[in-house]
Amino acid sequence: MDFRTACEETKTGICLLQDGNQEPFKVRLHLAKDILMIQEQDVICVSGEPFYSGGGAEHNIPVVVSKISKEQRAELSGLLFIGDAILQINGINVRKCRHEEVVQVLRNAGEEVNLTVSFLKRAPAFLKLPLNEDCACAPSDQSSGTSSPLCDSGLHLNYHPNNTDTLSCSSWPTSPGLRWEKRWCDLRLIPLLHSRFSQYLPGTDLSRQNAFQVIAVDGVCSGIIQCLSAEDCIDWLQAIATNISNLTKHNIKKINRNFPVNQQIVYMGWCEAREQDPLQDRVYSPTFLALRGSCLYKFLAPPVTTWDWTRAEKTFSVYEIMCKILKAPVCDVPLGKIFTQDSDLLDRRKHCFTVQSESGEDLYFSVELESDLAQWERAFQTATFLEVERIQCKTYACVLESHLMGLTIDFSTGFICFDAATKAVLWRYKFSQLKGSSDDGKSKIKFLFQNPDTKQIEAKELEFSNLFAVLHCIHSFFAAKVACLDPLFLGNQASASAATSSATTSKAKYTT
Repeated sequence: MDFRTACEETKTGICLLQDGNQEPFKVRLHLAKDILMIQEQDVICVSGEPFYSGGGAEHNIPVVVSKISKEQRAELSGLLFIGDAILQINGINVRKCRHEEVVQVLRNAGEEVNLTVSFLKRAPAFLKLPLNEDCACAPSDQSSGTSSPLCDSGLHLNYHPNNTDTLSCSSWPTSPGLRWEKRWCDLRLIPLLHSRFSQYLPGTDLSRQNAFQVIAVDGVCSGIIQCLSAEDCIDWLQAIATNISNLTKHNIKKINRNFPVNQQIVYMGWCEAREQDPLQDRVYSPTFLALRGSCLYKFLAPPVTTWDWTRAEKTFSVYEIMCKILKAPVCDVPLGKIFTQDSDLLDRRKHCFTVQSESGEDLYFSVELESDLAQWERAFQTATFLEVERIQCKTYACVLESHLMGLTIDFSTGFICFDAATKAVLWRYKFSQLKGSSDDGKSKIKFLFQNPDTKQIEAKELEFSNLFAVLHCIHSFFAAKVACLDPLFLGNQASASAATSSATTSKAKYTT
């Protein structure tokens, strides 16, 4: 069975495609659950043996390359393509030569052949049509009414998206059973698993107008797909994003079978990272993020093997980092003011978030859709909750009045400060007793706790060598505490836990 026949179609439509330096041309998009098919309209012989010709002076068109042998030097060079018009052969001008003369020059060219070529726009369709210099181009009653592409100067096909009628011409060479039809033929196939899409010009915050491109995990690009309207563009993006998300979730479920409970994957997906020292022509670069077990992984490409997980560009302890969803402008305002009024954004990209690492480094990320941003936020909350709930407590070394101490953040009991040498507890407070805190941005944190007996505020100042890691850890523990009081969050966690692993053992009392 053909792979595509097993793909359930979810959306289809007509768009324009900008491919390289060519002018935009009509294509049909077929979106299936695991593949995006881009099709162009072509004329094919549906019965009989077609007559091939490469052109020549006798047809008033150049001799055109109609076939390139696989794995031969012409194909391996990457410099010759179907549709290239041959202008010179080893310096000999063949523009006005007849087809037979060009063939003879090629035969006598020797082993080394230097070709000067020119690409004819949209050539593939007419290369498959029969040639006849006396063609009157009179369409038959069964035709669409459009002239033969060869008779229409041979440079393009005047096609209509919904027309699949048989093309015929009374003066074409006759052959028993010879019949030609316009059909949509595959131009490019983009597997959706781990693919990414973007509305933005590569590396910038400049959005294309009603256009986007899809890039497969192996780097194959769809080209620029131009939609008919903004609404149509959003519909396509949302449909593609949904299919990619569904494939990713299914893939995560399969991968998690090979990982222990404390190493389960919660999230995988593409985003764009803003460079901290951007080059003039590139501010953003594609980045693949994954939340697995205790870590946030930052990759240049999706991890496929177990070994790939050891080669992440960066890793962060999920409970020692802080994520912030950036607030976008409430409404559009004149360009130049849009990012200074009620907005946390740094540029024209709309759906962004930051991650502050345990060292205090701020990482800035952008995703394409609001739904992508919401999916990331939910996943980060889930990963943080699961990890805090798993480790239960975390202890950091600190200094109090020149004495080495330890501060334990315990999910059940709260804050415990003890002498590192004797292990004697100096003080302890519940999470509910913390009424405020401040830090100097370098090493010191001042905690304000309320004494349960006197109701007085007691200040406790500690000095840490890893200030941001401690601050983020405290924030993560508080977030997990709050999550325990949210029935909706806990209900979603219970469902996700049951779906991903039946072997998960949880200490939180939210499962049934």
